[in-house]
Amino acid sequence: MEKKNVILFFSSCFLLRLLSGIPGVQAGSSDHLRHHGINGFHPEKLFVFGDSYVDTGNGDKSTARSWEVPYGITSPGKPDGRYSDGRVLTDFLAKYLGLKSPIPYVLRKNAPKLASYGMNFAFGGTGVFDTLVSEPNMTTQIDFLQNLVKKSVYTKMDLESSLSLVSNAGNDYVTYLAEGGSNEGLPTFIARVVKQIAVNLKRIRNMGVGKVAIGALQPLGCLPGLTAQNSFRHCNGTYNDFVKLHNTLLRQAVAELNSESNDSGAFIVLDLYGSFNNVLNHKESNAKFRNLLTPCCTPTQTLYSCGSVDADGGKMYTLCDNPKATFFWDTFHPSQSGWRAVFSDLKSEFETS
Repeated sequence: MEKKNVILFFSSCFLLRLLSGIPGVQAGSSDHLRHHGINGFHPEKLFVFGDSYVDTGNGDKSTARSWEVPYGITSPGKPDGRYSDGRVLTDFLAKYLGLKSPIPYVLRKNAPKLASYGMNFAFGGTGVFDTLVSEPNMTTQIDFLQNLVKKSVYTKMDLESSLSLVSNAGNDYVTYLAEGGSNEGLPTFIARVVKQIAVNLKRIRNMGVGKVAIGALQPLGCLPGLTAQNSFRHCNGTYNDFVKLHNTLLRQAVAELNSESNDSGAFIVLDLYGSFNNVLNHKESNAKFRNLLTPCCTPTQTLYSCGSVDADGGKMYTLCDNPKATFFWDTFHPSQSGWRAVFSDLKSEFETS
């Protein structure tokens, strides 16, 4: 596969950004919330940092494809800023913990009471460093929480009883490639990214947050934007090898952070790589998915994306007839059903009570 095709794919999908209104604060009915924990910890608030895998509506509404049809077609039935046809990782984790999905940071003044569940500072397309989008990187996202603490929006007790969910889904790497970085130089850059992730995790914890969960990098080589080159038949092993290096270094960094902490379980790695693979590699147990690597929403041309229209308003994408039967929603993101399957596997790692 030519590197320029990889750059075009990632550049187009990462340039999509999210925005949501208050209706985007999704959760199951409070009558049916089950109060689980993670490794024996039962948080009362959820603070979220990262990118489009966890963003529930912090982007620019005027430019976000995820705020346009057909996003949100499954839930809530219309676009609400999530990079999916419905719920994303944040929503499934929040419901599992017995919490409502935390309100997006940009909407905090519109519904201040919703801040009692925590807050989502994630912006689609961002990374630990500056990326191809003009949205706040993770350092700035953490600044947002720190400023709210200074303003007494959140107390020390609020932080101590909270969990932070952190996502780094690969935007730093697309920026590296788009700016002329080579595959040969990727291992060195991966080490830089993981080092900065560790700095960010430690900073969040030092603010007083009870536990910090960081998602491992998903198998980028299995994303439809790459598997389209082989008609969605198999994953790209070369890029998955780079992902494995990222995750190995991440686990080492987290182990070091835990060894330095007075709580040996303060930092947690969520094995998204393993959970994605467990779903993708077990077709029998996931028979509801017609084709695990084929997305529901597919652009008709490389430079377009899901939700794109031409000057006359004509659709520049095709849409499957049943999003619930696809694992991937678009060229980068899982569908709501896909996220449900991933989280179902992921939650088996948690200790519950």
